Amino acid sequence: MKPKTDDLIQLCNVAIKAARKAGAHISETRPKEIRQDKAGDSLASQVLTEVDGHCQEMILATLEPTFAQHDLALLTEESPDDGSRLVKDFFWCIDPIDGTLPYIEGTSGYATSIALISREGVPFIGVVYDPIEHILYHAIRGQGAFRNEKPWTLGHAQGRLFMNTDRSVAGQPEYPALVAGLERLGYGRLETTTHGGGVMNAIWALENAPACYVRMPKPKVGGGAFWDFAATACIYRELGAHVSDIHGEPLDLNNADSIYMNRRGVLYATDAELAKKIIALKEELI
Repeated sequence: MKPKTDDLIQLCNVAIKAARKAGAHISETRPKEIRQDKAGDSLASQVLTEVDGHCQEMILATLEPTFAQHDLALLTEESPDDGSRLVKDFFWCIDPIDGTLPYIEGTSGYATSIALISREGVPFIGVVYDPIEHILYHAIRGQGAFRNEKPWTLGHAQGRLFMNTDRSVAGQPEYPALVAGLERLGYGRLETTTHGGGVMNAIWALENAPACYVRMPKPKVGGGAFWDFAATACIYRELGAHVSDIHGEPLDLNNADSIYMNRRGVLYATDAELAKKIIALKEELI
């Protein structure tokens, strides 16, 4: 089923309202309770604060009317996967605080992320709110991408390439070869950062074009989940940027077998030519 544009606009406005509420709460609150009780392949995926739970409650309270009105399912980081995403036509995909580790550390790199995904795994709405800079990013499939609710187009710096990845990836044995390969691509000096969560790493790439965000495949379960990539995948597509797995195939954002992306990796790039070069480079790494 293809949703009507008016319905998508309405749903996006509700998601924006929810993200702003959660973002305001994050801005006003410091983590008082930190637990390491979630499953995950890295510390970043295991830590949880009471603010994560509070933000999820705020988001769900705001989105609540849409579930019955539009017959939507739900997948969120702080609740078990009930499988409804595989039955209904669309589901909200939510990360109340992506980048909990930098949030705990008091550094930049965390955000609230809300997306609407089809049962086929296609993102139709993406909303990201950066509570440090108070910047709202959003996109609706077929309607373009917006930064602080104004149409957004990418810039392009000369003489350098910007690369983001997560700190767990920086510890993988393939990482030095990835960096060396990117340095050979002819863009000039390579600038890297590894301290943010997946959502803001993808956004920072867009803010610093030409740029990329890379997560290499690995056998261990993890590598980010749907909620780490769903909203930004929509934003990238609406900007004409590239998002795929590391082999250049579309991201499967509703796989029935696993919500995790470790098997195929993730590649974001601010243009198709850069993505093509990185896909060729990955043959040296995996």
